[in-house]
Amino acid sequence: MPRPRSLSQDQLATTALAVIDRDGLTGLSMRSVAKELGMSTMGLYRYVADRDELEGLVVERVLSTVDPTPPAAGTPWRDRIEVMVRRLRDSVAAHPAAVPLTVTHRHRLPGLLRWSESVLGLLAEAGIDGEQRVVALRGLIGYVVGAIQLEHLGSLAGAGTTAIAELPADRFPYMTEAARHAPGIDAEREFFGGLAVYLRGLGD
Repeated sequence: MPRPRSLSQDQLATTALAVIDRDGLTGLSMRSVAKELGMSTMGLYRYVADRDELEGLVVERVLSTVDPTPPAAGTPWRDRIEVMVRRLRDSVAAHPAAVPLTVTHRHRLPGLLRWSESVLGLLAEAGIDGEQRVVALRGLIGYVVGAIQLEHLGSLAGAGTTAIAELPADRFPYMTEAARHAPGIDAEREFFGGLAVYLRGLGD
């Protein structure tokens, strides 16, 4: 593959994201991205200072499609926050292996900062203030990140559920019963069912 004469940040991010999608987060390195681009590792340092900067470009690429505009007023605030969460999930879930990077780089990502600003505004309109608002936002981000990783690494229809279903029912009656119901719950129902439980608790 011929070496590009120049690279944009979007090209770098797209290439690095392709490496993560294919090889997982552990497969991301300056060397692996340089190889994908057909250039030397040292040549890649002309465009980014280190892997940390490269990771930041990747996450901003993932989040660039998230619409931070608050939904129109006139519907319950919980429904409006659900719309915001759905937007974030749709973008992040397309690249589940990159999800941990959204946590480590969240403080400097314009996409996530704009999304967070809008959600905080919706929480404020709902009368959730001060420390409770901080905890509510952190909880929402934590829920999205955690739920996507669970879906990616251990779905309810996966081997883990099968193993739990085979536990001794006399010792784990509730776990085995839950495992019998779990395979019938798809990812969409699991995610938004859990989100509904969380949102019901806000503002009480």
